[in-house]
Formats: sequence, structure tokens, C-alpha cells
Amino acid sequence: MLPLKTADEIYAELFERVQSGGLFADSKTFVDAVPRDEPGLVLQRFRELCDRPGFELRAFVAQNFRLPETPGEPPSTPVAGSVRERIEALWSVLTRADGGEEMHGSRIALPHPYVVPGGRFRELYYWDSYFTMLGLAESGELRMLENMVDNFAFLIDQFGFIPNGTRTYFATRSQPPFFVLMVELLAEFKGDDSVCGSYLPQLKREYAFWMSGADALDGGGSAARRVVVVDGSVLNRHWDDSNLPRQESHAEDVALAARAGREPSELYREIRAACESGWDFSSRWFADGRSMQAIETSRILPIDLNALLQRLEEVLARTCVSAGEAEAAAFYRDRAEQRKALIRSLFFDERERCFVDLRLPDAQPTGRLSLATAYPLFLGIATDAQAARVAETLERDFLRPGGWLTTRATTGQQWDAPNGWAPLQWIVFSGLCKYGFRDLAHAGASRWIDSNLATYQASGRLLEKYNVEQPGVTASGGEYVVQDGFGWTNGVLLSLMNRTKTDSSRGSA
Repeated sequence: MLPLKTADEIYAELFERVQSGGLFADSKTFVDAVPRDEPGLVLQRFRELCDRPGFELRAFVAQNFRLPETPGEPPSTPVAGSVRERIEALWSVLTRADGGEEMHGSRIALPHPYVVPGGRFRELYYWDSYFTMLGLAESGELRMLENMVDNFAFLIDQFGFIPNGTRTYFATRSQPPFFVLMVELLAEFKGDDSVCGSYLPQLKREYAFWMSGADALDGGGSAARRVVVVDGSVLNRHWDDSNLPRQESHAEDVALAARAGREPSELYREIRAACESGWDFSSRWFADGRSMQAIETSRILPIDLNALLQRLEEVLARTCVSAGEAEAAAFYRDRAEQRKALIRSLFFDERERCFVDLRLPDAQPTGRLSLATAYPLFLGIATDAQAARVAETLERDFLRPGGWLTTRATTGQQWDAPNGWAPLQWIVFSGLCKYGFRDLAHAGASRWIDSNLATYQASGRLLEKYNVEQPGVTASGGEYVVQDGFGWTNGVLLSLMNRTKTDSSRGSA
């Protein structure tokens, strides 16, 4: 991995003063700022001036840093044109290309242009991008789709894995391993089965990252980083290699630690691990199912993470056969078959009639159900009987007026009720269709589309998340206001409209 310094290391007490002093409403602002001079000189200047009478921290930061562009106010009135036209236009609005102009900033430069989510999310994010890429494929944007895959391959080559996002402060963790699905999407779009082989070195290396430490583990629930052995079988969890407050949410993490009554370094690790999951934050990770103080992400074996890794193992096995690597193919095939069997047995809760997360050390169900239950359908792992039970559970417990509900818990966290999220709508839709439950799949998709279009017609906005229990009411929860943009919403909405043959005129302002 490339050694990368983060703002707390570079700016020391200046970082602490800014982040703990509430200088910016969003803690991400300062760590995205670019110094106007060499960082060592900025810190030296601060140390010389900070104790002098009349020193103004805000003025010092403004003079010595170029602050990131603040997202503009979203439109308060409808935008002319259909939602399809708006999404097509947004691809260029959300496109970024890194040059050499940002010296000493936190951005990790990429060799090719890419599409960002929007709003405060000014960089490339890992799992977000797969769902954005679905929309790029629908729009015929082959060049950008390939650019995105190549950027992720570049990150694997540079770091040995794909960071959460392209900032130095994200380089201690990854996100759900969707790279294999991105490669498969590119292969499908190009109509070229050899595409997976072109990225075989990167696919292998990402798998090695997630399995790092597995060879050294004993049985009986022992763990190392992202690998856990349960009853002699290898499974995975989320992790972060740092146990410090997050750079981009420093004030929030320190404040939580002050009231949590826990060892701060342990708490920070669990918070960061939840960020790797992409579900930051959710009752899925809370020991009591209610509060952040009880977060225990590293004690959870997530069904979605393990399902994605099973897909990676299958693709590696198949691709190694094509590459003439028989021994490697057999290794990955064994891993894939073993994990599939575990998903079908350990992770399926007969009482709840769905796939669930498991809690260590005894690998028993957490009792906290979520839309992650649809991943084994989405990836074709579930048996037909299991898929039928999951479909019943989804319809009974998760279908709401505006689409699919993320979890049944109302905690104030953004990955809980009453919110719905575009990536999960796609995963449920695709999974149900794969097993023949098309009417239910289309019912959920139609409600999500209607909710998205109603918001667009009223305001011209495409949002990162929606309230699916009360369509039209703004979604809530999280550490920041609802963001407008929005990459994965655009990609999923366009894909769902095309799959359900929604009349594009419904999206007209």
C-alpha cells in the first residue's frame, strides 16, 4: 500500500483546533481543503501566529487553504424536461477529471475521468459507482463505463485494494466488493466474454485483500482483520485498519466517544468498519438495535458482504479456467462452493424466513432484519425454496408506499426506517426477477419510481435517499443534510424505468 499522510498527521494541532472548534458545519470541509502553500510552511505559520492577540482561526484558514466548492442550492422549482433528459444531462455535470492542480490535498488522483455522486461527495466512491454505472450503461456511455472500471483497477494496483473513496483519509478501509460486478457489467455491455480475463490480476488482488490473514487463523471463531473462521470455515466481516476518529467526521466521533462510556479506540474502529459496509449507519451494527453507542460492526458477519465475495470466488474460478490456471481455478471453486453452502445454511434463518446477519462468536442471527436479505437472490445463491420465503418476507415486512424499506427499525440513522436507498431497490428488484417473482419486483420498483418522479416534478431534485413510508416527506438521519445529485439514484432510476417500461413522459416537469 502507498504510504499516505492524512490531515491530522500533516497539520497536527491546527487540524485539532479546526475540527474540534466547529469551524465548519460539515467536518468534511477542512479535510477536503487544499493548502495554498507547502503544508509544513502552513503549520509553521500557524504555530507562529496562533497565540498572538487577535488571531482569528477562520481568517487563517481562509488565507492559507482553498476550501472545496460548496454544493449549490438545489432548485426550488421544477426543472424543464423529463427526468430522463435530466439524468442524461447530469452525467457531464457529475464528471470529474484529475489533473496536477491539486498539490498537497487529500484527493487521490485518478488516470481517467469519472462520475461522482454529487453534493458533498466530490470524489469517486467504491460501491456507489456500480449503481451509477448501471445508468451509464443504459445511456450508452461505454467510454465512461470503461474509464470507471480502469480507475478501480488502478486503485487496486496502487493500494492492493479499492479504498472507500479517493481521499487519503479513506485509505484504511474499502467498501462492499462490487468490482467484480463492474467488470461483468463492462463485459456484458461490450459483448466480450474476455473482459474478465483482462482484469484477472486485479480481481485476484482484491480477493487477497479481503482474505488477508486467513492462512494464519485457527478454528473456533478466531479472526484477523476482515477474516473470521467459524467451525473451520472462512467467512468475512467489515474492518478498518485505523482506530482513530474519522478525519471527515472528527467532531462527531469524539463527541460520541465522550458519552459512550467505552474505550474510544474500540468505538472508533467499529464506526469506521460500519463505514466500510456502506451502511453508515444502521441498526444492523448496534448490539442493542437502537444506538450508536452500542455499535459492534466487527462482531457481525454480514450476509451481503459474504454473498458478494462468493460471487468474486465464482468469477475467479471461471476466469482462471479460461486463463489455463487449473490449480487456481480449483482453489477458487472450492472456496465458492464452501461459501455458498454456508450462506444457504448458516445465514438462512428458518424462523424469520430470510437471510440474516450473524453475530460472533457463536454465529447466531442478530435478530435485526434488513434488505441485505435480498443479496443471495440478487447473486443467484439462494435455493428456489429460500427465495420464495424471502419474497414473502420482503412483501410482508419491507414493501412500503414509496418502495422497499431499508430496515424495520426507526433509530434516527439514515440506513434505517423510514428511508429507502437506490442500490437496495435495484438489488431487490433484480433478485426477485431472477427467481421469477416479477409481479412483486415490479410493484416495488413502480412505487420507487413514482416516489422519485414526484420529488423531481415538485422540485427538480434527484436525491441520495427517500422516505418510503411517507413519499414526499424528505428523508432524514445521518451526519449531513440530504444530498442532491445523485449518482446512484440516477443510475438506478434510469435502469428501473427501462426495465419496467415506464413512460418517460411521467418524468416531465
